[in-house]
Amino acid sequence: MPDSPAFDHAAVLAELRAVRRAGPVRLRELDLPLLGALAQAPAPRRAGTSGVIEDLLRRAVGELEAGTLREAAGYSLGLAAGTSDWPAADRRKRAAAVYGVSVEQFRHHQELRVLARVVDELGRLTRPSGPSGPSGPSGPSGPPEEERSEAWSPEQRAAAEQAPSATHRLLSVPCQGRAVPVRLHAHPVDLLRDVDVVVSSSNVYLALAEAYKSSVSAALRRAGALRGPTGDLIEDRISTELRQWLDRHGSLGRPVLPATVAPTGAGALARQGIRRIYHAAVALPRPDSNDYDVLPADVTRAATRALALLTEEHEAFDPPLRSVCFPLLGSGRGGLPAEVSLAALWAAVEADLSRGADWEVHLVVRHPAQAAMVARHLGADRR
Repeated sequence: MPDSPAFDHAAVLAELRAVRRAGPVRLRELDLPLLGALAQAPAPRRAGTSGVIEDLLRRAVGELEAGTLREAAGYSLGLAAGTSDWPAADRRKRAAAVYGVSVEQFRHHQELRVLARVVDELGRLTRPSGPSGPSGPSGPSGPPEEERSEAWSPEQRAAAEQAPSATHRLLSVPCQGRAVPVRLHAHPVDLLRDVDVVVSSSNVYLALAEAYKSSVSAALRRAGALRGPTGDLIEDRISTELRQWLDRHGSLGRPVLPATVAPTGAGALARQGIRRIYHAAVALPRPDSNDYDVLPADVTRAATRALALLTEEHEAFDPPLRSVCFPLLGSGRGGLPAEVSLAALWAAVEADLSRGADWEVHLVVRHPAQAAMVARHLGADRR
């Protein structure tokens, strides 16, 4: 096993940019001494280095945060399914579409940040673990389990123990003397399927987040946009419908009252069985800053309004609307602790269910650790 190379972030980034231009199918043609050494350090030598370099890059990309960052990295480097032989220009165009920006803007801004984050993961995966020498990744999941788990919180450790089924759970939640089923999802919101209504938190201007950001609002906007075969934006459908709603109600450019809920269609998400998006105004912009304030009472009132709107609309659709999914409203940039958001949200859901509502309730969080917190907070028995 070769000695672990000194990690030079800038030099590794330069080699990674060469990989981006060539793509995986041309790795054998490239002179990549640093990536080759990193790839060989944690693994037994195999015939040639191109295969282990590609394996290491796939693992590094897989360690990135799920969503736009990981998706754009996969397209940029030709690691997304079916893209290994795409021309560099086509891969860059597809990666730019993930962020909803022009190719030139992506090339000058997002692309370098995406590749730099991949280099960060390469350094983390291959760094020496101690005086005895390099340990590197010890399997397809990344670094040794004991190294990764040392910094885990109790919630993360509990989530890891039930990881095989952590992304989808059916919970049995006590509610007014009976048990109600709640489907819990631990994955990005745009991966939801066959849920009639998805509730999305918004600010009081009901202005959607830019499509390249990582919030629930941005993910739904991005996934709901209509695009051509090459990823070109045809129509920003959800944003257009939301502006039309504001215009009809005389609120375009003006703040609405907190807890206002505006319904729109789901755009391209209809292909996944999503039929409506309810935009809940819970975040109040903080003056002279980029931050927001969210009050738990506004989360409760917004969830109550969303359920009332579902009651109003469900018979207008064929088949009627029956299922609704809530994220933890206001717990992102709104800064509300996840547990506080859940308690405020569940107060509204429990009140509606106790009055005889028969909705199919879903909750969506980003990470298994959050899912463990939700199940624990709701006192749920897992089915």
